Amino acid sequence: MESHNQEKANGSVRPSDFRCLIVDNESAHARAMSESLEKVGYKCDVVTAGPDASRQIERENFDIIVTDMVMNEVDGMQLLAIARQRLPECEVVLVTGHASVPLAVEAMQKGAFNFLEKPITPARLRAIVEKAAEAVSLRRTNTELRQRLDERFGFEGFVFTSAVMRTVIDRVRRIAATDATVLITGESGTGKEMIAQAIHQNSPRRGKRIVALNTRAVSEHLVESELFGHTKGSFTDAISDRIGAFEYANGGTLFLDEVGDMPISTQIKLLRVLEDHKITRVGDNRPIKVNVRLISATNRPLERMVSEGTFRNDLYFRLKVITIELPSLRDRREDIVPLMDHFRKMFLRRYDKPISYFTPGVVKRFYSYDWPGNVRQLRNFVETMVVLDTDCILGEDDLPPELHSNSSGQEIEESVKKMDANSSPGESALVGKSLDSIEKWAIGETLRLTGGNREEAAKVLGIGARTLYRRLDQYRKEDASWNDDFFNRSLDDNSESRL
Repeated sequence: MESHNQEKANGSVRPSDFRCLIVDNESAHARAMSESLEKVGYKCDVVTAGPDASRQIERENFDIIVTDMVMNEVDGMQLLAIARQRLPECEVVLVTGHASVPLAVEAMQKGAFNFLEKPITPARLRAIVEKAAEAVSLRRTNTELRQRLDERFGFEGFVFTSAVMRTVIDRVRRIAATDATVLITGESGTGKEMIAQAIHQNSPRRGKRIVALNTRAVSEHLVESELFGHTKGSFTDAISDRIGAFEYANGGTLFLDEVGDMPISTQIKLLRVLEDHKITRVGDNRPIKVNVRLISATNRPLERMVSEGTFRNDLYFRLKVITIELPSLRDRREDIVPLMDHFRKMFLRRYDKPISYFTPGVVKRFYSYDWPGNVRQLRNFVETMVVLDTDCILGEDDLPPELHSNSSGQEIEESVKKMDANSSPGESALVGKSLDSIEKWAIGETLRLTGGNREEAAKVLGIGARTLYRRLDQYRKEDASWNDDFFNRSLDDNSESRL
């Protein structure tokens, strides 16, 4: 009950989550401050000399430092400078019996969180330290959110092993830091919005908004309003002023999805905005300056639309300053198994399901399927299987109808023929082979993805480590060059693998 009340009294922060360093030449005063903070849950270290405090800050981590201002050898201002360099996330509170306005201003300018004058009451000390803890907590939260964004939209968040996707990501990496207009092309479900998010997240505009607008999802007569905004009374349903996507994204990035579906009349106005960097709300004559990076995407053939007169030639070339073409999943089949495993782990966590793995038969069916819906479809299939699974084995009984085991041999044969026409010899050679061949390929790919870590590979494959060792011995006996060839490739390619 006392702990609960302490946490309640200290707002949303938990004192036990914060480590404090108390520094004061007067040991009695240092101990009194430490005991006052420890009573409400803070973890405190006490130091009674500036040089000792300096060494503590150099080699250990602290969230909050409360230090006397005037000390021999190393004073509070020097400790503040050391802390700002060594522990940039830490907050420093300065304490002195010789307070003055100029001194307080100087301390705050150099990064002190607050300034306390002796004598200090326990309540005053706790209140200031609580505020410092809240500042540290907020900074931690922001850092965690940024890390989550980096994990999801940073380059490390992409799952691929194929050379074609490696080329795409290298291209995205190079253009992200620029302010160039980008056109992303590719079939539906290939991840165009994720690429747009990654470009923004790794650009100088990452601190600003990225606003996404799907022009296909907006009624034709409302596209201009969604893009540029409108004034009250400009049309029947305009009951108030409204800012558009360009204005809302000012300083950041605007992602226009399905740009090929934009009406010709809006295309003309969009071109003018890209040239003048000014928008005009519907029903208004006043131009508004905007600073927006434009990323657009389409799954339609814009070049053909230009020749047919359904898309403006000048806008097309204005949008495609830099083009990123995303390959379909059937053109990068070596990414199918890593994607399966990535989504499997994701949905097991999301639905709090026990560990389960795909059977070789399921892997074979995923690998040979044509994937008209690309990565989005694969993601949905894996989610369906995880949700429906009841025996911790993601087998053929969990497959969605499109991949069900009742599919006819003719359908599978046609799928194999399609893949033969679109895949490299190394990929298509697996299709139609025995499960032993598929298993050998899966083990090799998983070992490559784990950098040769056999224990980790065994976990991913859902088999025992001894079983994996027996398989490897068998493969070496069958082909002495198999192991050497795999490890040579893993050294070259492992840095680009993402699971």
